[in-house]
Amino acid sequence: MSNGTNRARAAGTGEPPAIAITGLHFAYGEVPVLEDVDLEVSPGEFLGVVGPNAGGKSTLLKLILGLLKPSAGRIRVLGEPPRRARKRIGYVPQYPGFPREFPISVEDVVLMGRFGLGWRLGPWTRDDRAAAAAALDEVEALDLRERQIGTLSGGQLQRVLLARALVGEPRLLILDEPTANIDQRLEGEIFELLAQLNRRLTIVVVSHDIAFISAYVSRVACLNRTLVCHATDSIDGQTIQDLYGEHVRQIQHDHDHGEPLALGTTREHGPHG
Repeated sequence: MSNGTNRARAAGTGEPPAIAITGLHFAYGEVPVLEDVDLEVSPGEFLGVVGPNAGGKSTLLKLILGLLKPSAGRIRVLGEPPRRARKRIGYVPQYPGFPREFPISVEDVVLMGRFGLGWRLGPWTRDDRAAAAAALDEVEALDLRERQIGTLSGGQLQRVLLARALVGEPRLLILDEPTANIDQRLEGEIFELLAQLNRRLTIVVVSHDIAFISAYVSRVACLNRTLVCHATDSIDGQTIQDLYGEHVRQIQHDHDHGEPLALGTTREHGPHG
């Protein structure tokens, strides 16, 4: 099912926007980070968010997740304030929230995604473990179930973190630079997997590579303090220059999807964008 079909079906049921942001402002102290941001993400959409380092991408995600409060403006996620919607959001961070050398199995990492779904006391239930197995199977990582997390490659770890986000049965999936530390072949595999998940989930992904994600997402939101959305076929070299400035090396990608080569930035960004 295509993104357009997903959105049309959601509109027919009167489902609220997955994300609705109006007049959003945010500052760290006296330093403005986001100014007058408006954004609406339809149910079933696959949105890419791009922009330079310190342009506000990670801050925007934290606001959507309810980890920060806006200085001004309004945010609704799945029709509710972000904190109330958090249980229905799956989140994949750019970096894991635990040391890689921590002695924990892949299955236990995925089971962490079951926390917060309700009151619990005692060991994981049979249903919890079945959900973890199903999530690992969906991301094609079930064979890693008993491995120690510290033994995984970068690509394997990203699949496990994705399974952890899926095990809570979210309606909205948010990913912060999910392919920042893996090679281009594995990047393609992860995005092909996300395209499959988009058949049933709304997805928002932060990336540094406009050209690469343009082959998968329905729209690109360009964020550099303010936000402008573009259809993927309207992005060109001028768009990239306006967003990143002059000193950005541009390359061409061929995604083997039968599409023309497109300009994209190879500039790397840190975790505070």
